[in-house]
Amino acid sequence: MTTVLIADDQPLQRFGFRMLLESQDDMTVVGEATDGGEATRMTAELHPDVVLMDVRMPGLDGIEATRRIVAGGGRSRVLILTTFDLDEYAYSGLRAGASGFLVKDAQPEELLSGIRAVATGDAVVAPSLTRRLLDAYVHHLPATAEPDGSPDSADSADPRLAPLTERETEILRVVGQGWTNTEIAQRLHLAESTVKTHVGRILAKTGSRDRVQAVILAYETKLVG
Repeated sequence: MTTVLIADDQPLQRFGFRMLLESQDDMTVVGEATDGGEATRMTAELHPDVVLMDVRMPGLDGIEATRRIVAGGGRSRVLILTTFDLDEYAYSGLRAGASGFLVKDAQPEELLSGIRAVATGDAVVAPSLTRRLLDAYVHHLPATAEPDGSPDSADSADPRLAPLTERETEILRVVGQGWTNTEIAQRLHLAESTVKTHVGRILAKTGSRDRVQAVILAYETKLVG
């Protein structure tokens, strides 16, 4: 059973989410928060698997609430819902540690599958957001010295990549490019279970919380750019 905390300042929005989630046999809503501060406190008390987080809320907004929840070190993961696919807060949400983003006008099945994916440690980013988010993210990165700009020199220059095997580095690179496990398996001629194993080892070795953080790492270390 996946437990979900809904954080949104609009009562009708919370009601709609609750009705949808409670209709599923594998989900239950453990609480509703009306602002970021309440979401942070309730997450610490209830330890939900997933926090469904609105961005714009009075008082403490969803981005700062996400940052505090992630900093708390608990197992709860945050799925942020943005009103617009060009939401200026999306980049900040990546840095705050959100495990996913969806736009509020997503289809119900997209929201449900997103919650399930985030609960199992995967990352969810609405297709309309992915490229723009990552492009915006890489433009905010601090300038770093690069010996010659080649992937190999970037690999050796950043100690966070040192624990990875050559194959794991290759897979991290394509994860950073937005490939799914299925696409990686097909293009690299691997079993999907093998890809999942590699991704799991990459997360463990690099200390990445989830796939979103692995994508950020790929950009920060210039594997992708």
